[in-house]
This record gives sequence, C-alpha cells and structure tokens, in this order.
Amino acid sequence: MSAPPRIAAVETLIVSLPRDTPYLGPLGEGERVSERGYLVRQGNRTIYPSTDMSVLIKVMAEDGTVGWGETYGIVAPDAVTAIIDDVLGPVIVGRDPRDATAIHEDLYDLMRVRGASGGYWGDAIAGIDIALWDLAGKLTGLPVAKLLGGQRTSRVPAYISGLPGKTLEDKVKIARDFAARGFTAFKYAAAVSFEGIVDEMRALREALGPQARLMVDLHWKFDAGEAVQLIDQLAPFNPYFVEAPCASEDLEGQARVAAAARVPVALGEEWRSVHEALPRFERRAMSIVQPEMGHTGISQFLQIGRMAHAFHMRVIPHASIGVGIFQAASLHASAALPNVPMHEYQHSVFDRNLQYVDTTMRCESGAFHLPEGPGLGIEPNASLWFFLRKKAQVS
Repeated sequence: MSAPPRIAAVETLIVSLPRDTPYLGPLGEGERVSERGYLVRQGNRTIYPSTDMSVLIKVMAEDGTVGWGETYGIVAPDAVTAIIDDVLGPVIVGRDPRDATAIHEDLYDLMRVRGASGGYWGDAIAGIDIALWDLAGKLTGLPVAKLLGGQRTSRVPAYISGLPGKTLEDKVKIARDFAARGFTAFKYAAAVSFEGIVDEMRALREALGPQARLMVDLHWKFDAGEAVQLIDQLAPFNPYFVEAPCASEDLEGQARVAAAARVPVALGEEWRSVHEALPRFERRAMSIVQPEMGHTGISQFLQIGRMAHAFHMRVIPHASIGVGIFQAASLHASAALPNVPMHEYQHSVFDRNLQYVDTTMRCESGAFHLPEGPGLGIEPNASLWFFLRKKAQVS
C-alpha cells in the first residue's frame, strides 16, 4: 500500500467583494465609511467592513489534491494571512492532512505564550483546520460529515438573520417576504434598531403572528442589569432567544443575565476554542451555544458542540461574512451533531456570494441543503478568479 500524500504547500488569499448596502443595513446617524473601507456601528461600537471580506486558505497535497478553507478577514485580513504564511503553513508542510484534529492541537500549542486562544491566531488555525478536513474528505472520497462520527441529516433548518431595511416598516416587509417563502424564524440586530429594540420585536410579532420564532442579537451592548431589564420588556413577545446581552469578557454578567432572564440566552460567536466555552458551561451562562466556524474551525466546533450536548444545551451555529466555504463546513459539522435545531442564515451575504463558488449548497423553503460530494462539496469558481484578477488590474 502506498503512503498517503503529505501536505506540500499552504497558500492564502484575501477576498473583498463589493456590496451596495453595508452589512446589517444602511448607515445610521453618525456612521460613515472610512478611507480604508470600514465603518463603526454606533449601536454596538463595533467595526465592520463595507465589503464582504474573508481569507481563503488553499492546502495542497503532494498528489495535487487541494483542500479549501476560509476564515475571518473582516478587519485587517493581512494579520491572518501573515500568521499563516509566515508561521502555520510552513509548520504543517509534510504532515498527513488526515490528521486535522491533531494538527489543530499542535498549532494551538505553538502560540500558548504569544496569544493563547483568541484573536487572529485562532482564526488562522480555524481556516487551516477547515482546509485540512476538506482535503481529508477528498482523499478518502467522503463528505466531511461522514468523517465526523456520522451524518444525521442532509438538511438543516435555517433562521433569517438580519432585516437590512432603512425603516421599521422596511424590516417588517423583508420578514414577511421570507415568511411567504417558507421561513418561520427571524432574528434582528439591535445595533441597527434605530426605532427601538422593543418596538421592533413588537412590530415583528404583530406582523408574523404567534407561531414565528423571533430572536434579537443585542451585540454586547448592555451591562448585566440593563440586559435583564430589557429582556423583561421583550419577554411578553415570547422571544426564542436573546443573543450576546453583555460584554463577552463579563462572565459574571453573562451568568447573572442567564439566571434572571425569562427567555433563553445565546452566547458563543466570538469563541475560538472549547477553553473559552468551558467556564460558561460550568456557570450555565447560556442555554444556547453559537459556535462560529470561521473562528473555531471544524475540530473545535465539534468539541464545543459535543460539550453543549453533555450540558443539555442546544447548538444554533453563527454564520458571518464569507464566500460560503466556512458556511459549508458549518453545515457539515452541524449535520454530525444531535442538538442543532437550526442554523443562522445570513441571507444578504450567503445568497449574493454563491455566484463565486461551485456547490449544490443552498438555502430554500426554510432550510439549508448540505453540499454534495467529497470533502466540503464547495470550490471557488472562475467567477471569483475573474473578479480578483480584474480587481488586481484596477489596483
């Protein structure tokens, strides 16, 4: 039997796709796009790109087989590419790409005294991890979900995330249009609730009826006391969950909110590893866990998801800006877990960027359809390469 092909090369690529309306919706009062293409949302004091930016990772095996990964490149993507190009990529050349979890753990160990679990380092590892799982699937001829302990489903229910209208009336119309297309769950962003967070929940409940599942992302806006008070005001409208009520570093505040809230609390999009999740599990700081594939990679996503199952918590994964590769990875991992009732659907990003990839993945009639084929079942296509070449010529 011949030896399996080893990792021969690792490459990175920054993608920045233009969009007419910034992520989360039109600019609010006092908001502007900087000369570098970023904007700060006044509602949560968080910086976002005005384009759809992410980092792609290409891992090539000795036999020419390619695995694709994707990670966060929303702000300063060169930081991620520098970490991969200078440190992580050279370290893994020569390794067996089927050892994705072991490689993830080894790369994590490299930075323990220089950054530990968070930030760009964690994102860089996540992107490589996704690419390795894709490569392992292609080398074995199996979808990634089959490699993760067993595929439970080929469809994952989806919830609408973001109602990027300028007015509350516009937002309600967007929600109604999706309801007519078979979607039954909707989340709005408090950072752009310019007409009031409670008023937006009230308007959506009145428009969509008692059966709709309504959620709100509070974007870490409040301290614990303020969050408890606000959730009390939202409770009569029966939210399915409230997300990120207070600062992510405020573990005591998170636990206080979860204990006092009359509705489920969701946390986790910013975590890079199970080490960040564990103390929150122990404190029962949430009842819904939201791992973000672009931060965790597949290996840590699964550890967080299985720990959530052990703590009798649900997993409702987060999804963010990208061309769809880490979305595909998130669906494969979700399909291997027993406690995923639905997945976030960033429609304003997902739908428009599918043109840049070849995949059967889609979201319709209230559910995601997993991509078919070996590995992740998704590849950057000629449209993306044409756009990037054209952009480079203009630059």
